[in-house]
Formats: sequence, C-alpha cells, structure tokens
Amino acid sequence: MKKTEQKLSRRDFLKSTSAGVAGTVLVPTILSSCAKGINDRILMAHIGVGSRGQSTMKSYFVPLETSFSVATCDPFEQRRNASSDYIRTQYREKGVKAPKCNPYLHYREILERSDIDAVHISTPDHWHVPLAVEAARAGKHIYLEKPLGLSYPNFKILEKEVKENDVRFHYGTQQRSMRHIQLGIDMIKDGKIGEIERVEVWAPGYNPVESPVCQEVPVPDDFDYDLWTGPALLNTYCPDRVTNNSSWFQWDYSIGFLAGWGAHPLDVMAWALKDKLNGKYACEGTGKYWEPGGIYNNIRAWDLNYAYDSGIQMHFFDTDFANENNLLHYRNLKEGNGTTFYGTKGWISLSRSSAQSNLSDLDRQLNDFPKNENGWIRSEENTMGQLFVDVIKGNIPEVCPLDDAIISDCVSHMGNIAIRTGRKITWNPLKGEVEEDQEANRWFFREMRNPYQI
Repeated sequence: MKKTEQKLSRRDFLKSTSAGVAGTVLVPTILSSCAKGINDRILMAHIGVGSRGQSTMKSYFVPLETSFSVATCDPFEQRRNASSDYIRTQYREKGVKAPKCNPYLHYREILERSDIDAVHISTPDHWHVPLAVEAARAGKHIYLEKPLGLSYPNFKILEKEVKENDVRFHYGTQQRSMRHIQLGIDMIKDGKIGEIERVEVWAPGYNPVESPVCQEVPVPDDFDYDLWTGPALLNTYCPDRVTNNSSWFQWDYSIGFLAGWGAHPLDVMAWALKDKLNGKYACEGTGKYWEPGGIYNNIRAWDLNYAYDSGIQMHFFDTDFANENNLLHYRNLKEGNGTTFYGTKGWISLSRSSAQSNLSDLDRQLNDFPKNENGWIRSEENTMGQLFVDVIKGNIPEVCPLDDAIISDCVSHMGNIAIRTGRKITWNPLKGEVEEDQEANRWFFREMRNPYQI
C-alpha cells in the first residue's frame, strides 16, 4: 500500500469545513491509489460498547452511508449482543443491505478478519494504546477514544506501528469537528490576536459521585473480568470496580480527569500551537485526591503551571478551582471546559458550546453560528465518523493525528507527576523523559500483565 499523497494541509482542510453548511463537511477529492473506491463502504468494528462506545457508534457511524458497522466486541455479553442487535435493526428498518453485524467476546477475532478495514476503540483508558498497537499491526485503521494512555514507552510503540503499517489514526477529540472552534483556530494561526504569550486551560476534575468500597463477589458468568482488566493489575472483583466512574478514578486504569477530560481543551491548545509545544517545558503545581476509604485514588482537583522553552506560559486548572477563584470572570458564558489564548493584540476563548474574544470583530464572527435558547452554540459533533472515513479513503489528511495526541496527553501526565512527586519537573519530549528524575519517570510507565503485553 502506498502512502496517501498529502497535497492538502490540515489547516486548509479545516478552513474549508468552516464554510460548510450545518451538519455537512465539504472536502476535496484526493484519493490515494490504495484507497477503496469513493462508493465503497468502509467496514467498521466497534471494540468497547459501553456507554461512550454505544453513543459514538449510534451517532457517528451507524447513520453513515460511507461505512458499515459489521462487528461489536465487549467483555460484557449483554453489551456486545445488544449493540449488534441495534446495528442490524437500524440497517433493516432503513432498507440498507448491509453485511451481518456479529458480536465478539475477544478483540483478536475482529483483528483476524481480513474484510474489516477499521476499528473504533472505546474501552477504559488502560486498554487504549495496547489495543491500538494490535490494531495497527493487523493493518486496521484506528479511531481511538481519548485520553491516549498510561505509559510513554507504549506511545512510541504505537507511533512506530502506525507508521510502519501505513494505517490512519483518528483521535476522539470531537472539538476538531466543530466549526466555531475551527474558525477560532484559524484566527489564532492567522495572527488575528498577535503572538500567543500564554494559555489558560480548564476542565472538570471529577463527577459528583461517591467513592465506593469494593465488596468482593463472584464474577458473573456473562462477563469476562480478566479480559476487561487486560494489561492492568488484576484486582478483586465487585460491580462497582468496572463502571465508567471507577475506570476513570482508579489509578490502575487511568490518571483521572486530568487526562480524561483534560484531553479535550488541551488538544485545542496543541491544535493551535503545536510548533511551540514540541520543546522542553517545566511543570509545577498542587492537587487534591479522592477522600481515602473507597476505591477511587486518582487526582480530582489541580492547579498547574507550565513554562515552555518557546516562551509560552500555560495555566491548567480544574473547573471548581476556576469557579472558586473567579478565573473565568472575562467570559459571558462560563462553560465548564475551555481553552483561552492570550496574544499581544487580544484574546480568544474556545469551548465546546461557546467562543468569545475581546476583539469585537472576532467575537462577532465566532458567535455567528446557530445557538439554542440558552445561548450555547449548536455543534455538529456527529461529523466525527465521516471525517474518519474520509481520512481512511484518502480524501483528506488526518484531522486528529497521533503526534498531537501525544503532545496533549503528556501535558496531563506531567501535571499528574508534578502533583504526585510534589516538585517542579522538566519534560524533554526529544528524550521522552523527565530530566534528571528517574522517580518521576516511573509514574509514566506501567507494567503490563501477561498475556496482554505488547
């Protein structure tokens, strides 16, 4: 397979989508010699069909006329069966003659199917990179939910496998499909607010739930707990351990919303300023953990400062900290997540459902989008699936590339490390290490349990 010819830059593509009709992505036709024909449907498999996996499957992929969903995979039998049933029912009711969608327990059965072109991975965080590596080795194009992963050496393995197997990568940061954010990024890159000097990024630190106590019970017959655990430490089983919240807030499976939510506004920063974020940077700050007694043990609140060798200063904090300290006073709409860029001429603040600037002309353009009754911008999030198909077919360059995902995920991990070590650290991306601090580096490496090593 020859590599897709990259004649259209990502920036040019995103500019073209900003002018599109609501819900429509306008793209040029740049088909590689290896891509399927423009009328051929991509065959997609969904690995991980819990709440997020089902939501994106139903909104991003099943409605498409450019792909078929032909397989579901999940260690919960009810989930994989129900998802396959849903897909078959949708195609039948629409009169679509589609290949049969089959449920699978083990992802390797999917990767062994030569007819499947791509996988949509929506598992708990600890499975993201290991599954993506195996998918790349099998030659499957990858839609990977955020955040990226837990172990920096595995990031580099994934980078190598994606390149060597010539697969397309699509990171699940759906803000890149939102036209008001695309427009804001264009403005920043075009110098409309001058040279960027500093950035503020905020995101929720937790969900308003209690940290449960795990009372061990037998594993249900219709659930493969060993497979769900995969490369992580095999803990005692209880139903509370394998919920969404528990996978987010337990160290064995993630680093919490520092990455799980932070991935979104941090990706917006990486999107706009990638060339200025590739060098070394220092990080220091403080944070808070879940109260002891339950199984949640990740960081749930943070106040972090980063200084890049390029001169960029960045303040990353959780939404509660922002509200407690009135850090969003300049915003008319105080959204719970966002990225604000401060330049020598003014500022632009971008969030999922709002965009603002202190420069009146920019502010007018950023708000010239359909809104709901509360003043929030209506976003066309469901275009993410079609963007992935267009990337696979070679119609457009990668929109949410792996190198950007690595940049933003490392920012989350440096915050985690700075808080856990209690000291200022310096990350060197060229060396892939925290400089002169082996203890700090151990926080960015995870042992992988047999037989789930990569």
